[in-house]
Amino acid sequence: MRLVLLATVSILLMTLDHREHLVAPAREAVSSVVYPVRFVVDAPFSIAERVGERIALRHQLIEENRALRDRQLEYQSRLQRMEALEQENQRLRELLGSSERLETDVAITQLMRIELDPHTHIVEIDRGSNAGAFVGQPVLDARGIMGQVDKVGPRSATVRLISDPSHAIPVEVNRNSLRAVALGSGDPQRLELANVPSNADIEEGDLLTASGLGGTFPRGYPVATVTEVEVEAGEPFARISAEPAAALDRSRKLMLVISEQAQPPGPEAEAGTDADDEDGGQS
Repeated sequence: MRLVLLATVSILLMTLDHREHLVAPAREAVSSVVYPVRFVVDAPFSIAERVGERIALRHQLIEENRALRDRQLEYQSRLQRMEALEQENQRLRELLGSSERLETDVAITQLMRIELDPHTHIVEIDRGSNAGAFVGQPVLDARGIMGQVDKVGPRSATVRLISDPSHAIPVEVNRNSLRAVALGSGDPQRLELANVPSNADIEEGDLLTASGLGGTFPRGYPVATVTEVEVEAGEPFARISAEPAAALDRSRKLMLVISEQAQPPGPEAEAGTDADDEDGGQS
């Protein structure tokens, strides 16, 4: 009987609550009382979840920043390389332009090594006899004459610069065709003109070009610009200094002149020289 009574009352209350919502105020009151307890119980889990999210977000940001910095360095490296390639292309265009002005065939070569001896101005290039280089071959850069091939190996060659103390090159003043000889001074920024009379018509700023005498260097290509003319009373010759047109201490891309004027001596020339030597010995 008690069970039936309780079941009947329960069904009646559920029906009234469903229709009239009689228990809602009591449920809201109980919920208001229980909420602080639920909040206190749930707080550690909420805090832990938020801290975990922030830590994960921080690690993610750190990784993204690291990746962005690495990418930035990579892009900076590529940008520098592009700038270097742009400058190299500019130098190559200047070299090709110089080749067109020369109206001769040239072979582009690159500087490999410089001689550390301060008393000699010698550099090494990456073309040797296998690529057609030969002793005495003129070497130029985009601005002017640099020197000539001194020794040749199969894959490389050494070049003696015009600033070397043992080097001399026939030149002429572009303004009036006055001929002279430019000697290396041991300073890559200075050449000296030998045996120029004190009354010679030469001035500061005159352009010196290769005269072509001797058959080594192509005529008309810039060699140097006169920077100082010193004439002393009673001296037969003037002291003349000039600044090389080529960037002797900076150029890395060079040109080897390939022309009929600058070719290695052939067998006939060597035979003729030997014959002259024999005749000279017999006489």
